[in-house]
Amino acid sequence: MVIFKPAQLLRILYINVVLVKHGLDEIILATHLLRPIRFIQYLAPWYWIRGDQGPRGVRIRLALEELGPIFVKFGQILSTREDLLAQDIAEELARLQDKVSPFPAHQAIEIIEAAYGKPVSEIFENFEESPLASASIAQVHAATLAGGRQVIVKVLRPNIEKQIRCDVGLLYYIAALADRFWSEGKRMRPLEVVAQYEQTILDELDFMREAANASQLRRNFSDNNKLYVPEIHWPLARRNVMVMERIHGIPISNIDALKTSGIDLKQLAEAGVEIFFTQVFRHNFFHADMHPGNIFVSPEGKYIAVDFGIMGSLSTEDKRYLAENFVAFFNRDYYRVAELHVESGWVPSGTRIDEFEAAIRTVCEPIFQRPLKDISFGQLLVRLFQTAQRFEMPIQPQLILLQKTLLNIEGLGRRLYPELDLWTTAKPFLERWLDEQIGIRGFIRSLRKNAPMIAEKLPEIPLLIHEVFEKANTGKLKVRLADDELQRVQQEIRRANRRTHSAIVGAALLISAALIFGLDGYQPQMLAGVPILSWALGGLGTLILLFSWPSDGE
Repeated sequence: MVIFKPAQLLRILYINVVLVKHGLDEIILATHLLRPIRFIQYLAPWYWIRGDQGPRGVRIRLALEELGPIFVKFGQILSTREDLLAQDIAEELARLQDKVSPFPAHQAIEIIEAAYGKPVSEIFENFEESPLASASIAQVHAATLAGGRQVIVKVLRPNIEKQIRCDVGLLYYIAALADRFWSEGKRMRPLEVVAQYEQTILDELDFMREAANASQLRRNFSDNNKLYVPEIHWPLARRNVMVMERIHGIPISNIDALKTSGIDLKQLAEAGVEIFFTQVFRHNFFHADMHPGNIFVSPEGKYIAVDFGIMGSLSTEDKRYLAENFVAFFNRDYYRVAELHVESGWVPSGTRIDEFEAAIRTVCEPIFQRPLKDISFGQLLVRLFQTAQRFEMPIQPQLILLQKTLLNIEGLGRRLYPELDLWTTAKPFLERWLDEQIGIRGFIRSLRKNAPMIAEKLPEIPLLIHEVFEKANTGKLKVRLADDELQRVQQEIRRANRRTHSAIVGAALLISAALIFGLDGYQPQMLAGVPILSWALGGLGTLILLFSWPSDGE
């Protein structure tokens, strides 16, 4: 039995009011679980007085925006899973923006003064009370430091952490119900998704972490002329207040202004793809909130990124499997794609690769018959996820941010330059990266990187080898195996013993047959009918030897 806190009960009541306001009660009651009691909507007074409220996708988006940051950001993540949602709903969720009304300037000033322990006038030469922007987590004010340096001041919304923790608690409850009663619950791992989401959004509340993210990204691209990251003013960095260099650029969504400034949109779109793959595969540290509101373009055509609260990274194994998957897709090597999914554990180990390959080919071949510029990699991923459901592919929480960012980058690039060929732009980069990781250059680089450790351990190697042989000679060498591996080894030993025994018996019968046949040749009058016996023994020995021979699978 679940016991809710008073704050959670009030929040549940508010959520229900918002759902009814936007006409979503009929959508909820139309689900398979609640369909038997759908008739109760006709008893509600508001059912008979509300008019047409628009398409369901629009109503869902408006409801999520009204419910606040947790639901907005969760909707943004769900928008990348078009394999789970109807197309109209997924398209509307992709338009979610966490822009909300600003909170009063006097509250922002109180938070700033509490953070620094002195009046705003002593911190900034000038502070603009009217915010430049306001989002669900924080709002931004322009200011000037002593000496005239222009900066922006990012201030955390008051009481936002309390509201977020309350909403996350509700999400955990919903996820637990889904995990228990939804047939797809085990595969979708709702509890893991919510846990990762909780970590992501709580990280956004710590501006010290965001400042560190910005500094790392700025350092990664210090020698790159495609992306600029504003500088953090560290002396004024606090957990709920951050001061950063003020940038001036054209919003990436303002295509007309970009054209007026003479910026090459084709080059800009291709640079965006290269920046994404560089962050993911070279730096293993990528901006995971690349919606248009967070990207600007300088007059010189250089990307400028802001808002570094959500950053992503992948394990070395995931990076390698992803890169190999992408290259295999580019080369239409569907068998390798299926094989990589099994090797990485993204689908169960017992999956038949040939069947999975055939399913992938069925999805991909019709798509590849079109010109490359017309192929949406995001849509291809959606179709693949739908296909993978047949093979019980569980959701991979560590890949959600990457998938979301890839879809954002592709959509952004296509808006800038509709002819953008993501495949041609990305393929050379990935092939080069793979060669650097697992080719000759990768081996040399790894050897150079590990040279100090190898040099440190090298003098110990002869002694270790001597100890191993010494223990082996004295019978003191012990090898420990895992239970499942030990059982496998024992089974193999038993099979080998049986084969050896059978081979000995078969060989003995063949030798006996040969001896008897030889005796028959020299003294036929002594052993009448012996040739028949020798042939029988020889045939039996041959059969035993054939059956004792190990098969290919053994």
